[in-house]
Amino acid sequence: MTRRAWLLAAPSAVWAAEPKGAKPKGVQPDQLRVPYWMTGEGQVEAKLNGAAAKVLGQMGPEADMLILLVLDLAGDLGAVQPAREALVANLQKLTPNVWVALLRAQDGLRALVDPGPDRQPAVTAIQELGISGRAGLLDTVETAAELADHLLDRGNVRVAVLYVTDSSIYNYREDYTNPVVNSSDGRDMSRRFPEGLVKEKTRQLEARLGAREAPVFIVHLDYKSDRLNEAYQTGLISLANTTGATAVFCRSIAEIPSAIDGVFSSITSLRFVTIELKATKAKQVDVLLSANGPLRHRTRYLLKGR
Repeated sequence: MTRRAWLLAAPSAVWAAEPKGAKPKGVQPDQLRVPYWMTGEGQVEAKLNGAAAKVLGQMGPEADMLILLVLDLAGDLGAVQPAREALVANLQKLTPNVWVALLRAQDGLRALVDPGPDRQPAVTAIQELGISGRAGLLDTVETAAELADHLLDRGNVRVAVLYVTDSSIYNYREDYTNPVVNSSDGRDMSRRFPEGLVKEKTRQLEARLGAREAPVFIVHLDYKSDRLNEAYQTGLISLANTTGATAVFCRSIAEIPSAIDGVFSSITSLRFVTIELKATKAKQVDVLLSANGPLRHRTRYLLKGR
């Protein structure tokens, strides 16, 4: 697959959510693609649920790559502007084998710029993007992961998702504040656990992302310390970790450039190993990779639909 062919591999239908109960496209019945990072080169060995598994192929930083860069920005321009500058700087440093598709999370996942060798369209779109609307990460992350797996299915290309967000749990269209059901009842559980709806939403997403293969990175520009937002941000960490990626939170504007730089470095050094996955009735599979040198990798997948 060439990078240009992504337009053929991602028809408009992929932007819609899958029918309920549908088998995730990125999880094939006979193979598993595991993201990992290591220094140096060498053959990777794999075990699934403790048993040796056959390695079918490996992709390193020399392989073509598509980054789905999703902007979820609706807050303070003071944090957004340094994020714009850091994104532009990192786009311009990318090697020719890495292309970026620019998307926006507000009002559903929407493509702003298709990937290509010319960075300028994405740079211009980032610089001119209006900052308004509602937070959209929780509403779109499953669709973004679906699209990434769709692209992984189509050929020998690395794929990763990167969300850059300033989202607050109070800025979603859906109310996650778990309002008190009975204000006169001191035993009302919503009074004691106001973060219940937030935790349930992220738990549901975590379960579905556990069956996806492409890593979903998150850079949050504005860490918030109130109880509901801390529950929300903890959920974002779990979502990213579930996919083998990381979530980074900036506690000051000064931290934003280095946070974005670090995540781009992780993404561009991403590797994939494809492992033979034999028929199993297990609901999940634990992965152990080893090589001659330090290695970090995703360790668990849910096996829904098998």
